[in-house]
Amino acid sequence: MRDIQYFLASSSIDPSQGDRIRKLADLRNLALEPLLQRRDQLKPSGEAAVVFLNDVALCPDDILELVLQRGRLDATMTCAMDWTYVGRDPTFYDVWIARSIHGDSFFDIPADGSWNSAWNLLWNADEDIRSRLHSKRPFPVFSCWNGAAVFSAGVVLEHGVRFRSSNTEKGECVQGEPQLFCKDLWFRGLGKVAVVPAVNLEYSVERGKQIKESKGFTVANVAGSRENEDDKIKWRPPPDMVKCMPTWDNQFWQLWNETLA
Repeated sequence: MRDIQYFLASSSIDPSQGDRIRKLADLRNLALEPLLQRRDQLKPSGEAAVVFLNDVALCPDDILELVLQRGRLDATMTCAMDWTYVGRDPTFYDVWIARSIHGDSFFDIPADGSWNSAWNLLWNADEDIRSRLHSKRPFPVFSCWNGAAVFSAGVVLEHGVRFRSSNTEKGECVQGEPQLFCKDLWFRGLGKVAVVPAVNLEYSVERGKQIKESKGFTVANVAGSRENEDDKIKWRPPPDMVKCMPTWDNQFWQLWNETLA
């Protein structure tokens, strides 16, 4: 296609050695560089979006639905649902990053690290949130990434949000760079973050096909649907507290804006 530029970059940064979160943040920020270096050439547009994909198996419809819902919901950021197969049945995967609008993990993990409650997603959320999850309608969250995320380009171009690691010297919770990214969105008044459960991803082609056969292909999940007023989200303020989970056996609650306020 004409007038489309492609940028391919490599890096020697190795997240498996040293400070993993800081290095992952550095890599994600490198991916933003072509956008930042050309900010003067870009026309401001609320429709401009950044798409981040992890090593998931996906279809074009998955990306398109996340982009569509970001605009339709007037969201700052939308995420998929990602899954893994640790047994016969699929398990929600990005539980270390994702936090509900109430600040809790998507399922309860005791100190022994057991995922036996993984089937009980958003177990302590309110009825509206749980209903949206089960009917595959978008629902608000405090943070997410879930294998694929789409956010407004203005977040980085106009508001200066970047990926980073925790400020542990000031006592900030040790957490992943996507969760910190969402935290910084909230701090800047941009906390319209939503999960789109019509989009379901896994990390291999075989299992990716399996999860879509189980949860539905995106194109089938949204077939026949038009702009539905029921899908509109009544955006909420951030929770007072968010669960900090550096490790499974070290979980505690912390102010959502700890070290920022």
